[in-house]
Amino acid sequence: MSQIQEIITRGVVTILPNKESLEKKLTDGKITVYLGIDPTATQIHLGHAVLLRKLRKFSEMGHRVIFLIGDFTALIGDTSDKDGERPVLTKEEIQNNFQTYKSQAEKILDFEKIEIKNNSEWLGALTFEDIIKLTQHFSVGDFVSRELIKKRMDQGKRVGLHEILYPVMQGYDSMTLEADLQIGGSDQIFNMQAGRTLQKDMKGRESFVLTTEFLEGTDGRKMSKSWGNAIWLNDAPNDIFGKVMSLKDELIIRYFVLATEVSMTDIESIQKRLDEGENPMNLKKELARRIVLELYSDEDAQSASEFFETAFQKNEIPENIPSISGNFAGESLASKLIENGVIQSKSEFTRLIEQGGVSINGEKISDNFATINSGKSLIRIGKHRFFEIQAD
Repeated sequence: MSQIQEIITRGVVTILPNKESLEKKLTDGKITVYLGIDPTATQIHLGHAVLLRKLRKFSEMGHRVIFLIGDFTALIGDTSDKDGERPVLTKEEIQNNFQTYKSQAEKILDFEKIEIKNNSEWLGALTFEDIIKLTQHFSVGDFVSRELIKKRMDQGKRVGLHEILYPVMQGYDSMTLEADLQIGGSDQIFNMQAGRTLQKDMKGRESFVLTTEFLEGTDGRKMSKSWGNAIWLNDAPNDIFGKVMSLKDELIIRYFVLATEVSMTDIESIQKRLDEGENPMNLKKELARRIVLELYSDEDAQSASEFFETAFQKNEIPENIPSISGNFAGESLASKLIENGVIQSKSEFTRLIEQGGVSINGEKISDNFATINSGKSLIRIGKHRFFEIQAD
């Protein structure tokens, strides 16, 4: 499979107007590709990284790649995959979020080879007259007929008038950048179509849209912070390894395809091994090791593998457990675990409690409001995560 064939097929859901035209465009020469992100959150998980990997591939092939920071569009917030309006962020919050986002994205992207732009450069300069002219290329009916918007309206939920402007703003980004190709998740296709519309109507040029698949989380649902099923790029190597090992067997190949740089030829061999009856545990270990290696190092991957062997397969307490000490007695256990990055949210803690996945010194706890006891406490989260607290 050629580089071009792989980049337009691996993990790809939709190409507009069609795959054949994009393939020809890529064959004929270099193009301008962009990915836009609204820094409305501070963490990136492996699902987000699917797009970052795609962006990196275009960069490695020598195309002009733009990483667009939606510092202006974030003032509205995209609701394509939400059942309600996003909270309004300040410019300071947006900038701080991006710096945190960028430090994680650097695990995937080389920002020295990629242009970084802010859409406030051009969106902030538009006059009200300019905005009116742009909106004339679209209809309200197109916007309100979108599934989640229609669902909110049918339920009597508020749909802000400003939300209608979001696709227009994203379309203007594409036109301003003269992007040949926009890439995004499949939930972004409506917004990216707006770019195709403006480029065709106002500049008479064809442009392309490529959407990628969603990566399932550890419970088989779409990876999401709210469901506590995400594998975060800033998770510790041991946690990443353990989370990958908890995946359902049917997700092994999808993770190799969407979450690693393993070649499709090698992935076909892995699929053959599965089909021939090899123990999925072996392949899952290879997957976990590969993901840790790509995000950290070979040394970290080896260490995480050994940690898993000790903590899970041998059911022993491993060495070098992360620990904290201080005047914590009586404080909320959930809050302290969140503060130290052991878990991501109180909803994740609640879910773990309900599943019997939290124990203190070997005893499972069932209280969502559990507090920290004085002395040394060994906290076990699920089957593979450990955390030690020495509280006064």
